[in-house]
Amino acid sequence: MNIEIERKFLVTGEFKHLAYAHSHIQQGYFDTAPGRTVRVRIRDDKAYLTIKGPAMPDGLARYEFETEVSMEDGRQLLALCRPGRIDKERWLVRNGQHVVEVDEFYGDNAGLVLAEIELASPDEPYARPTFLGAEVTGDHRYYNKHLMHYPYKLWGTTEH
Repeated sequence: MNIEIERKFLVTGEFKHLAYAHSHIQQGYFDTAPGRTVRVRIRDDKAYLTIKGPAMPDGLARYEFETEVSMEDGRQLLALCRPGRIDKERWLVRNGQHVVEVDEFYGDNAGLVLAEIELASPDEPYARPTFLGAEVTGDHRYYNKHLMHYPYKLWGTTEH
C-alpha cells in the first residue's frame, strides 16, 4: 500500500547552499473535497497525476497514489483543473539518511517556505536540520490544496 508519512516544518534558516538539486513545480487540483485530493503536477519536464486520501488525525500519514503521465496529458489536465495554481521551487537537501524537500512558493504564496521529511514509519527518528523552524505537520493551512484556495498573501500576521 502507498502510505505517505511525512513531517512538515516552516523554514527559518538558509538552505539553498546545502541543496544538491532543485526543480520547478506547477500543480492544479480537480477535487479538494474533505478526505481526498486529486491533482496534476508538472515538475520540470515530467507530469504526474496524484490521488491522496484523508490524513490520519495527527496529519502524519495518508494513502497516496501517483502515476506519471505524458507532458501533453499533463498540460491538458492542468488546463482542466479548478482555478488557481501552486507554483514553487523544490530544493532537495540530504540530511543523514533522509532527504529534506524544501518548497519555496511563488505567486500568491510568495514568502512561504516549507520543508518536508518523508519517513518509513511515524516513529522513525530523523536528524533535524538547523534551517527548520516550527513543525506544522497536520496543520491544514499548510496543505497545498488549502494554499490554492486561501493563499499565504491573504493570511493575517497572527497566522504567519
